[in-house]
Amino acid sequence: MNAIINKDTIAALATPHGTGAIAVLRLSGNESISIIEKIFTDKKGTIKKLHNKAANTIHFGLICDDEIVIDEVLVSLFKAPHSYTGEDIIEISCHGSQFIQQQLLHLFIKHGARMAQPGEFTLRAFLNGKFDLSQAEAVADLISSNSNISHQVAMSQMRGGFSSKIKVLRENLVNFASLIELELDFSEEDVEFADRTELRNLIISIQRIIERLIDSFEVGNVIKNGIPVAIVGKPNAGKSTLLNVLLNEDKAIVSEIPGTTRDTIEDEMSIGGVLFRFIDTAGLRDTSDLIEQIGVKKSLQAMQNSAIVIYLFDAHELSSRDVKLEIEKLQEHIGTSQLLIVCNKIDTEDLNDLQKEFEELDNLIYISAKEHLYIEDLKAKLLALFDSRTINVTETVVTNARHIDALRKSNTALYKVLEGLSKNLPGDFLSIDIRESLDALGTITGQVTNDDLLTNIFSRRS
Repeated sequence: MNAIINKDTIAALATPHGTGAIAVLRLSGNESISIIEKIFTDKKGTIKKLHNKAANTIHFGLICDDEIVIDEVLVSLFKAPHSYTGEDIIEISCHGSQFIQQQLLHLFIKHGARMAQPGEFTLRAFLNGKFDLSQAEAVADLISSNSNISHQVAMSQMRGGFSSKIKVLRENLVNFASLIELELDFSEEDVEFADRTELRNLIISIQRIIERLIDSFEVGNVIKNGIPVAIVGKPNAGKSTLLNVLLNEDKAIVSEIPGTTRDTIEDEMSIGGVLFRFIDTAGLRDTSDLIEQIGVKKSLQAMQNSAIVIYLFDAHELSSRDVKLEIEKLQEHIGTSQLLIVCNKIDTEDLNDLQKEFEELDNLIYISAKEHLYIEDLKAKLLALFDSRTINVTETVVTNARHIDALRKSNTALYKVLEGLSKNLPGDFLSIDIRESLDALGTITGQVTNDDLLTNIFSRRS
């Protein structure tokens, strides 16, 4: 990414592309204020000077291209170093016409700016010390957060919760690394500055923290992308109806004809601040229809890839014994998924009779998807299953695959340090592995980095 070494003034649309009531455009760089002063006037056409105005102020006026008025705007002024990027920033709030947006961008470029590359505003914030690397990455997670918990986790990371933990781990390791490397300067005198027992205890302590962070990724990834919930069962059990009720829209086709759903249908919704990703699947049955066979195969794959599997059955069609046999068949495909058994179409049956019929099935939930009966009970059970994964958003939760890879590399290097200590290896060998662990941790926050890493991270962000 050329922008890593380029300090041009950059411009970009800050709001999503398209037409709306307003749009916001942004300039960042040393020439931001001078560029806007060339095209910003009051209603009488007098150029408005901003370089002598106070920072963090808003100014009303016109944007003009020579004698042509483009729009009435509000200009927000932010001065270095107290801005998002650490540079002078101008933000222009204009009317949301796509034509106006393009005209303004054209004007900025005409007067010396260039279009920002993807992620360049946040990259500059990182390079200017406004964020460390993990905080900068959390900006994208915050923007894309679509549930209360994903928002809390992204906000905690952006405010430095994860970074602080990594910083403490590195500082502890750096202290010992310094002592061991100091020993190398006195190698001829055969002295030890770093107590090996203390070092071993420190390594074990750090590993416990790292392994807890690694373990948090399973839940963190679910928080970020939604908890996958597969709805499975025989044809006409009411799977598509249940999906539509949960989503409160007609997402799936509902029909009395068995085998209507031949592919997986997927959508998301938030329940109690937690994002769930529901997957309606093809009915499970033996069939000679080639297309339906493919649908059944996809249903089995959906079960394997889901955190929760809802097995839905028709109260009129299956006995308690039938349900048990069906569940036994499912077990080999469910894997580590949590199974939730749901009895549907209870609106035409006496609930007491049904409860007697299925009393041997533990934690069975009774609903009528068609009549929206006990749907809230089902939602509460889904939340309870999620809570059983013991997530506490006040703790540090890792949601980034790059961070997990770095933590694993760091942990592997620490195992090498422990092995070296058990073999009583000299300090220079221990130092190599400690440095390897430190470097891996450093790539998380950006204390150890390179242009290729930054390009890979920021080129995918706006």
